[in-house]
Amino acid sequence: MRILILLAISLLLATCATKPTELKTGTWRGVVEMQGQQLPFGLEIQKVGNSYTAAVVNAGEKISLDEMSVSGDSLRIVMHIFDSELRAKIEGDKLVGKFVKNYDATATLPFVATYGDTHRFVKTEETSPVDFSGKYQLEFKSLTEKYPSVGIFSQKGNELEGTFLTPTGDYRYLQGNVVDHELQLSTFDGNHSFVFRAHFEGDSIKGNFYSGTSSLESWKGVRNENAVMPNAESLTYLKEGYKTLDFSFPDQLGNKISLSDERFKNKVVILQIFGTWCPNCMDETKFLAPWYDANKDRGVEILGLAYERKPDFEYASKRVSIMKKKLNVKYDFVIAGVNDKAKAAETLPALNHIISFPTTIFIGKDGNVKQIHTGFSGPGTGIYYDQFKDRFNQIVNECLAGAE
Repeated sequence: MRILILLAISLLLATCATKPTELKTGTWRGVVEMQGQQLPFGLEIQKVGNSYTAAVVNAGEKISLDEMSVSGDSLRIVMHIFDSELRAKIEGDKLVGKFVKNYDATATLPFVATYGDTHRFVKTEETSPVDFSGKYQLEFKSLTEKYPSVGIFSQKGNELEGTFLTPTGDYRYLQGNVVDHELQLSTFDGNHSFVFRAHFEGDSIKGNFYSGTSSLESWKGVRNENAVMPNAESLTYLKEGYKTLDFSFPDQLGNKISLSDERFKNKVVILQIFGTWCPNCMDETKFLAPWYDANKDRGVEILGLAYERKPDFEYASKRVSIMKKKLNVKYDFVIAGVNDKAKAAETLPALNHIISFPTTIFIGKDGNVKQIHTGFSGPGTGIYYDQFKDRFNQIVNECLAGAE
């Protein structure tokens, strides 16, 4: 009898130990700690039946997260298509843990969340005496490089939204506040961890850009409603003497694919230089996937060239498969290499360089390269996204018509 009682107690203790802690549903205010900065973002958690789902919220965007698990008092949230996670302990109205990039042990950052909070950087709704609204001609600068940018900000009271356009892609949906005459913006999308701060000095705006565990850039410029970016179709081009691209990369099953394959003959081919780790690539794919479904019968093919975080083929193929399923992508991908820009350029030696993921290459029915677009201006850029879509369709139509 004593043995039976002990067994019953053991089973009861084991059951209690594994019983999930209650995870409150609704709005949470997440904060990632990085470089002495707080990166706030919105986190919405819902429960349907016995399953949880979540969404990361930045300005006008919600990124759905459909892989969540609660074990005891431990919470794990997979960050959409990215190989990263939020891992936390549930402590009533608090989540305490870390943001982890599974492919990089050095990139882990502390994470906390508070239930019911909805503010970004500050709670106050007081109107700021400084208005950052408008368009800006800017330059970003690190210890090793500098690059041009256009900043777009919209302020209501002390609440601020906007983005930055750069030659390699936009900085997506930024949200924040004006605090003590200072601009404070952030975004967290499962891969990007960005914080921007700035203030006015006379007619100039000056600030810092914090990214991840260690990257720090300064930025400055002036308000200019006529601010412009370099021509995205002039940055990447074929070296002298080349008209075509020649490659042979394995698809997800290991079969070699090249542009000389029968499936591409007499068709317009769009090459997407891509990585599953890249939020701008995600944005472009969200445009390309439905576009392909609507236009594939016109004699157009899209082929994604995936450059992943690890050289391991099985790892890269798995990441691409996850992305294709989550984004409902029906065009094909090949595993082209790793995400290092110099090494990626070596896989396509006809190009002068690869400076951006994504880069989009348009190939005519004759097999010759017709246009190359560097970077991507996504939906967070408003009119610039509309202009990109118009220009994309114009190039495809010209290629289909056989125009040079």
